[in-house]
Formats: sequence, C-alpha cells, structure tokens
Amino acid sequence: MRSILIILFLMLTIISAKSQSAKWQPGRFTDIKGNTEAGFIRVNPSAKGPIKGEGFIEFRENDKTNPFKLSASDLKSFVTGRDSFVVAHAPGNEAWTKNEFDFVKVVINDEIKLYMSRGGKGRKGGIGGSGIGFEPGIGIGTGGYGSGVSGGLSIPIGGGGYGGNEKTIYYYGANTAEMKRLTNENFEDVMTDIMGDEPEVVEKIHAKVYMLANIDRLINYFNQVKAARKN
Repeated sequence: MRSILIILFLMLTIISAKSQSAKWQPGRFTDIKGNTEAGFIRVNPSAKGPIKGEGFIEFRENDKTNPFKLSASDLKSFVTGRDSFVVAHAPGNEAWTKNEFDFVKVVINDEIKLYMSRGGKGRKGGIGGSGIGFEPGIGIGTGGYGSGVSGGLSIPIGGGGYGGNEKTIYYYGANTAEMKRLTNENFEDVMTDIMGDEPEVVEKIHAKVYMLANIDRLINYFNQVKAARKN
C-alpha cells in the first residue's frame, strides 16, 4: 500500500511539474545582437515553431502584452528563474532528432562548462527520443548566466514532450561550439578538470563515489562545498 502511494505521489509531482512548465515564468533573453529584455517566458510552447528544425520560446513583456515567438537563431541565451540556457547546434558527432539548433542548460558556468539536455538527442546512427527538456529537480548554476540551486521544476524545451526514449545527456566544453558528450569513459577526467578547485570533491570523484549515473548528486555536493568555502 505504501509503495502504491509513493508511486501515485511521484506521478502527481511529474504531472504538476509538466503543467507548471507550460506557464509563463519571469525571465529575460539576450538576442544575437546582444540586446537583453526582461519579461515573461514560456519555454514549452505547444504551437509550431517559427523555423523548422529550431527550438523556440515565447516572450511577452507583461500579462497585458501580446506574446511573440523567438527562434533559437534569434537568441544567444535566456534565463527563467535561476535556470540559464544557451543556444547550441548538435555536436559534430551527433544528430538531434527533434531540432538541430536548440537550447542546452548551463549547469556549471566555469572555464570548462557543463551543459545538460534531456531527450531528443542521439549519436549519429543511433535512436533518439522526442523533444528536448530538462531533468526535474536539477537547476544549478555557478555564476555568469545565473547562480544558485532551483528546485523541482522540469522544463521541456522547444515543444518537446516526455517520450519513453528520453534521458538526460550532459556535455562539456569551453563553449557550445566545442561541447562534447560526457560519458562513463571520460567522466573522471572531465569532472576533475571542471571541479578541480575543490580537492574534497575531486577526491570523491577519483574514489568513484560519484559517477555519471549519479552526477546530479555530484553537482549538488560540488555546489554545497563551494558555497561553504565562500561563507
């Protein structure tokens, strides 16, 4: 009985998050000319995008103005709440099944950045899911585009849904043009480089306390250690 209640609770949480993700959220965008505008952003529009093969958002200044669509090629980045997103092409060795030009979330904004996306992407020749979105409960930045830890809200991007083939995918690189997929094989080396300023965290990476399978816990731990050192 208890397990059934837990499952029902999780289902309701996911449904609630999906419902919230379609709502307008305070945010701002920066266009390709470098202009920034604040207002409200809807990151899961159900309508068709302006340009085929590109993710898009909807924006309005306030609840009295008419919304308009902004395609990925119109933007450099956008922020909703504490979550930051930048525009990216599919890496050269991958094919994104939904949009080849879309948004990725900035998880760690440092010299080597960590990006995250969910679903709709696969290596060339592989099978991808449908749509692009972001894992519930992970909303962590470390400066630059945004900072802090946001909680619990899943934000599907570019009109994507929750397909059965979706999974969280992480990328790393100095920028989106250089980003590569984070894998089990390169995880220890890459995350050591990204989190090298925190020896306590690096030690646990080398001890394999944290791996790709539980990277969300590693990111939380890294931010906790970093915040404690600043205080």
